[in-house]
Parts: sequence; C-alpha cells; structure tokens
Amino acid sequence: MQWDPNFRRAVVLLCEHTDAGSFGLILNRSLTVVMEQMFEELSGLDEEISWGGPVQPETLHFLHRLPEQIPGGIEIRPGIFWGGDFDAVKAGVQAGVLDMDDIRFFLGYAGWSSGQLAEEVDQGGWILAESTTDMVFDTAESAVWGQTLRSMGGSFAILANFPDHPSLN
Repeated sequence: MQWDPNFRRAVVLLCEHTDAGSFGLILNRSLTVVMEQMFEELSGLDEEISWGGPVQPETLHFLHRLPEQIPGGIEIRPGIFWGGDFDAVKAGVQAGVLDMDDIRFFLGYAGWSSGQLAEEVDQGGWILAESTTDMVFDTAESAVWGQTLRSMGGSFAILANFPDHPSLN
C-alpha cells in the first residue's frame, strides 16, 4: 500500500466515523491565511486557519469549546465541539466576547469512504491515540505530533524523537 504524503506525521482528530465513511481534521498543519483575509466582516481577526486536509479545501470548518456561545455544535469528544452556528461566531468575534484560544478554524478536511479508514488502520497506516482538549486547543501545532506520541509512552515515545530522515542524522 502506498501512503498519502498529505498525512506524513499528521495528527488527525476524527470527528465522525460511520458506516458511510469518516471525517477528520488535521491538527498540525498551518496555513498562511488568517480569518480576516477570508471574511471581510471579521476585519481585525488575525487568527490563523489550519489546513484540515486535502478534501474540499475551499470549505471552512471549526472546532471549539464554547457550546454556550456557539450553539448547534456537535460534541465529538468531551469538551470538543465541531461546527455550530457560524453567524454566532461572527457576532461573537465582532463583539469581542469569544476567547479565540477556544476556537480553531480549518480549510478542507480529511475524508475516507466506507471501510477505507478501518482498512488503513488494519494495514498499520495509522497510530491511534486518545485526543484531549489540550491537544486540540492548547498545544502548538509544531508540538502536537511529538507530544501525542510521548504521551503514549514506550516505543511511541522513541518514535516522537525519531528524525524525519534517519539517513541524514
């Protein structure tokens, strides 16, 4: 099996996994785009947008931990909500009442057809780990891969420090 380079050392938060397929957002890929560049009504919002994955890169997705301020989100893990009322996000930003440390924006997503992700896991293409709100909101993107593996201990902790290209070491 050939591995997709889009996912090399990617940490993907799985948001939905059903018989129809799976949907996730890559937590550790930055873009050079900020929200005010995409939405003129969000002038002054210089929050970076992350690259959520290669599927439909023109679509905007968001994760948050503000269910009282952003209704309609789906709780995908304790304290982690996916989506919700984007008009509430814009209004909260304009009013200055949303803590931007509690929300992340993504362009595109990672998607798998029915059974595809399970097959990739069975073939050893993914390392499975538990997600936390800290990983999603409080860990720098550049540290997510290593910190996740170190938290798993054992040989995973060794892998966290393994160079990208061992031959260049």
